[in-house]
Amino acid sequence: MARLVIKNGYLKGGKAAAHLSHLVKYIATRDGVEKVPNGRALWHSTKNQRALIAQMIREFPESKESLEYEDYLAQPNRENASEFISITLEQHLPQIGDREKYLDYIANRPRVEKFDSHGLFTAGDALLVLSQVAEEVAAHTGNVWTPIISLRREDAGKFGFENAAAWKALLSSKAMELAENLKIHPDHLKWYAAFHNESHHPHVHMICYSTNPQEGYLTKQGIRKMKSALANEIFRQELIPIYGEKTQRRDDLKQQAAEAMGELIRQMKGGVLVSERMEQLLTHLAERLQTVSGKKQYGYLKADLKNVVDEIVDELAKDSRIAEAYHLWWEVRGRIESIYTETPSEPPPLSRCEDFKPIRNMVIQEALRLGSGTMTFEEPASVETALPDATPDDDVPSMEAAPENAPAEPEDASEPPPAPSFRNGEKASASWWTEEYKLAKQYLHGDEEAEIPQDFEKARELFLAEADKDNPLALYDLGRMTADGLGCEANADAAYGWYEKALALFHAAEEKKPWKYTEYRIGKMVAAGLGTEQDDLQAADWLTLSANEKYKYAQYSLGGLYYHGKGVEQNYETAFDLYIRSADQSFPYASFELGKMMRDSIGCVKNSAEADRRFREAFLGFTSLEEKGHDDKLQYRLGWMLLNGVGTEKNETKAKEYFEKAATVGNPFACYQLAKLILADEAAPPQEVEKALVYLKQAVEAENPYAAYFLGKLYETGQHVPQNTAEAVRLYTLSAEQDNDFAAHRLGKLYLGGGGVLKDVEAAIRWLTFAADRKNPFAEYALGVLYLKGEDVPKDIPKALEYLKHSAAQGNQFAQYRLGKVYLMGEDVPKDIPAALQFLTAAAEQENQYAQYTLGKLYLMGKDVPKNRETAVRWFTLSAAQGNVYAQFFLDHMDEFKNPSVLLAGTRLLHHMSRVFTDNAPPLKPPGQRIDRKLLRRLREKKQAQGHARDDHEQTMSL
Repeated sequence: MARLVIKNGYLKGGKAAAHLSHLVKYIATRDGVEKVPNGRALWHSTKNQRALIAQMIREFPESKESLEYEDYLAQPNRENASEFISITLEQHLPQIGDREKYLDYIANRPRVEKFDSHGLFTAGDALLVLSQVAEEVAAHTGNVWTPIISLRREDAGKFGFENAAAWKALLSSKAMELAENLKIHPDHLKWYAAFHNESHHPHVHMICYSTNPQEGYLTKQGIRKMKSALANEIFRQELIPIYGEKTQRRDDLKQQAAEAMGELIRQMKGGVLVSERMEQLLTHLAERLQTVSGKKQYGYLKADLKNVVDEIVDELAKDSRIAEAYHLWWEVRGRIESIYTETPSEPPPLSRCEDFKPIRNMVIQEALRLGSGTMTFEEPASVETALPDATPDDDVPSMEAAPENAPAEPEDASEPPPAPSFRNGEKASASWWTEEYKLAKQYLHGDEEAEIPQDFEKARELFLAEADKDNPLALYDLGRMTADGLGCEANADAAYGWYEKALALFHAAEEKKPWKYTEYRIGKMVAAGLGTEQDDLQAADWLTLSANEKYKYAQYSLGGLYYHGKGVEQNYETAFDLYIRSADQSFPYASFELGKMMRDSIGCVKNSAEADRRFREAFLGFTSLEEKGHDDKLQYRLGWMLLNGVGTEKNETKAKEYFEKAATVGNPFACYQLAKLILADEAAPPQEVEKALVYLKQAVEAENPYAAYFLGKLYETGQHVPQNTAEAVRLYTLSAEQDNDFAAHRLGKLYLGGGGVLKDVEAAIRWLTFAADRKNPFAEYALGVLYLKGEDVPKDIPKALEYLKHSAAQGNQFAQYRLGKVYLMGEDVPKDIPAALQFLTAAAEQENQYAQYTLGKLYLMGKDVPKNRETAVRWFTLSAAQGNVYAQFFLDHMDEFKNPSVLLAGTRLLHHMSRVFTDNAPPLKPPGQRIDRKLLRRLREKKQAQGHARDDHEQTMSL
């Protein structure tokens, strides 16, 4: 790896004046002959060389840090021994010669690159007169510094520093920084240098001093910063891949630290994490902190208490996994540090490492919890600090949602009503159901019994012929085919035109002869906004006219409006009554809705047996209708019921057959469901996966919000498709704009920093509120947590509790658990043990392992509830069965019971430590003075208040 070495000697003024004069002349005029290695040079070093080297190391121990000494140790031959002896004498000439001799040496020594009669240079183009410079330096009464900057031969060639011109340019550009590090005013700095092109280690000798003899002071920190400035420039290209490697190593370190912590957790059952010494120290610290006033943070504690904290941290560092992680971390840090220092520092005790100082305050917090008896909640960081997510199953829209939002029944009712209504003495005509129209329908769906294959072009041709005869049913079907792109290019505007013509003919027929069928069709089209503006109020009026004539299709559709409160005031009882009247006329869609309402006790008393009967009734009715009409909506319904075992036995194979039939005519819900079934099969062949993606994209194009949401998740996770967060956000937005609250919830999480998109709190709150307004329990929960924590939004406890309670009321176990914690801790609201137990128990009964563990700990401690070992064991057992390692820990140590907070203190600190390792990578800047982040922020704020831009004149160091 490339290295830069700087040796900084100095000569005092006064007595050393003659030495300085000779030194200047010597380094400026030395013979420039370049040695050529010969065979003898590669022999082992001589006895005299070895003795001289040993003496030099004793007298000048810092010479061991030179590149020449490294080469000598690696290959102790005569040439390397000679190189080390020469450079060591050269570096210590100021101690054995005078200023004038030293200047003469660096200007004229062998292999110096000469500009004229000598090799001395400084900034600017003026020629230097060696004798004048020598006299000037010799006459200086202050300190003179004599840095020697050395590179390996291969690095000098690689980075272009094999000549004096390159070094002159570099040193001239860095003169300001040299002055700063030497504590010399830039206007007072004087410097001279000469380049010596040694075969192994080309180097530059410098002479630096201030025109003010009282000025100048060089510290170790100054040497380090001086070297950093030069190394950044010389090794700029080298550092880019190094830092890329460092980034990869940092990521590897995080992974290794995470795996180490996971291994620690897995080994808890054997008790390997229990530390008697750590328990004793924590208990002692907790007792001592009870008597301490003021801030209880590491920086404010007295020395003796700081020592206790340090001892606890170092006790923690004895764990083999922590020790290995720390070793890896320091190894990466050392590789960067070696560029700037000859000897990278040894790792200090963990308690003394600045990058890991957060663990010290975590130790203090643990001790304070012990002293106060505060209830602790041992759980993963993702549960405690990250924005909670829905579980994989809960975060997917219910399959039952699709039938509710899909078109409910065949709009043409497959056949005309049993008998037209009589009004004003006239009888309506049923001439729209012509043989040609029925044949077109057969070609549209295919008819196996009639041996008529599915043929969209032929169906469209027949529908067009019927449309020419002003058949509104044919016009409606043409609108639907055009919207779905069946037998033609999909065209929403053209579809609207067909629908508009159909609606006009329905209106004309109704005006000529009022009829429950046309009233129903008009109501349905107005409700869906087909060929006209969508209007629930008008739709309800038209459907009421038809329903009053006991038309079962209208009764069913009107029941749906009352159920959802669209165009009428929401009334579950009225909806239930309308569904009953429609179902009693053998309409299976109404039977299906009745089954749901009876199952869920909506608008009626819960009746599971009657619900099952209605579902079976619906399935049989759907089967009969599908056999007659082969309608894709019926096929989708049947597929869904077979897939979920509703009204029939589960049969996934038969379900897929129905979905495939419906998907061939573009049914978006069937396309979506079929794609999900295929992609859920891990053994699905690539061609099937590709077909599923085509179905899914087809459903998205048909504006199926669930398909857009599902495809968005695939793009977000990179499953089956290349990962593309931007495309995921686009699809989620499409879905959310179609009122999918799950997509809105997902968008909210992404914009809060869930990955892949820039954080946008305003957008996140907007989408989460959108979903919460639609009673999405996970969005309500997310908002509750946000307002409870008060990090991205102002803390608002009443609003937080409102959202969390709404979510909990819908059975969200995460919200129930969070509320239980809130009322148990009593920090943001008054402590309420009955409420805490109510919420924790509700979550625990839904198998929330953290709620189960918390209840077990409560009953074990007997602090806020009566102590009950049997109940504690029951909850611990349930939690441990789900893999909760803390619950298992207590089950394994029930007979060793003592204060559980002390017992688990070491484990909690280990988990704290894993997060510290995750959050800390080796420093990106070279070792040196570091400005406190809070101080830096205050300085920036002060500058901005004075009118400066945010980063105006701020120096940055690019590696």
